[in-house]
Amino acid sequence: MTTNGTATVTTAAEAVPRNPRFLDLHILQTLPFSNVNRDDLGSPKTVTYGGSTRTRVSSQAWKRPTRLAVETQIGEQAQRTRRLPLQIAKVLTKRGWPEDLAELAGAQVIRSTESKLGLDKGDRSTASLLFLPDTAVEALAALAEENRDKLKKALGTKAAEKPLLPKEPIHDVLRSRNGSIALFGRMLAEIPGAGVDGAVQVAHAFTTHSTSVQADFFTAVDDVDQWATDAGSAHMNTGEYSSGVFYRYATLDLDDLAKNISDTGTARELATAFATAFIQSLPSAKKTSTAPHSIPDLVHVVVRSDRPVSLAAAFEEPVRARSAGWGRPSRVALDAYAARVAKLLGSSGVAYSAHAGVDDDEWKGLGTRIDSYTALVVGAVTAAWPESGSIRS
Repeated sequence: MTTNGTATVTTAAEAVPRNPRFLDLHILQTLPFSNVNRDDLGSPKTVTYGGSTRTRVSSQAWKRPTRLAVETQIGEQAQRTRRLPLQIAKVLTKRGWPEDLAELAGAQVIRSTESKLGLDKGDRSTASLLFLPDTAVEALAALAEENRDKLKKALGTKAAEKPLLPKEPIHDVLRSRNGSIALFGRMLAEIPGAGVDGAVQVAHAFTTHSTSVQADFFTAVDDVDQWATDAGSAHMNTGEYSSGVFYRYATLDLDDLAKNISDTGTARELATAFATAFIQSLPSAKKTSTAPHSIPDLVHVVVRSDRPVSLAAAFEEPVRARSAGWGRPSRVALDAYAARVAKLLGSSGVAYSAHAGVDDDEWKGLGTRIDSYTALVVGAVTAAWPESGSIRS
């Protein structure tokens, strides 16, 4: 345990509390001229905080690239879609089914749930958005194969509007989950037992300082030969952008993850994949015209046994830019506020506190300095699941 005069910080090497529960990720990241998440009018999203306007990136915008990166790491894909009936029909058509019979099978998968999960757009999509393992389509297509004769007999008759497939096997597929669903959760109230409480909580990111929208007037020139009287551009418009230092926060509830995934090894793998992906991910809007591919300037990770703790209040008073810009003052503000929080809450609930970043400084309020983000995540996951390897209850 180290004492820096204002706070007592539990280091990674010290004894771990009995039941670490929350893995908190605090990130400061500088984005250049960009618009990674825009509103309905194409302008960067904003929030008023501390009486000043900040640029904001919604949690949904950052969760999606994080989820896709997690799925790549763990080798398990999940699909968020309303086009399940159409997907099933395409699989069956490739297997030689007539198109009309394949489309009936896709619709019957939903109709046979005998639930409020309705159909839309000519029975080709569902009224609700589904989130399923990518193996679900093949499993449901196989179920349709087993009942092909029944479907063929009902084709073109009123019987096709009634449930024809066995309900429970369909429910079993719609209840199925993989690592991605265990992390991010699923809302599907129409099927009993299909809902999954997500273990991941992600806050909206916002700039640590006041921002304003910056307009960019641009033109596009027609590549085909232009007449002397038509030497202007073929298209003119104005885009809106901003730049700044963003505070990002997420927490992983280890108990909720254990409820969704009982195997400790798998849970550790998912926690590692999520933390790594959240640190490295970036929303992709306007990437071809701005290429805003920065990395975090500072990452602070805390494993806690008491409660998750956001440090967003460190920036309720907007950071003022000096000769060094907003980056370093933001890191100073985060360090100072984290030290005050540690003093107020004490260190008994902290299993691991560490940081890594671009500075050579060792930020005293942010725990032990680690050389890389990879080692930072490894240390946090090790603290979250002590070497005993026991499964959480």
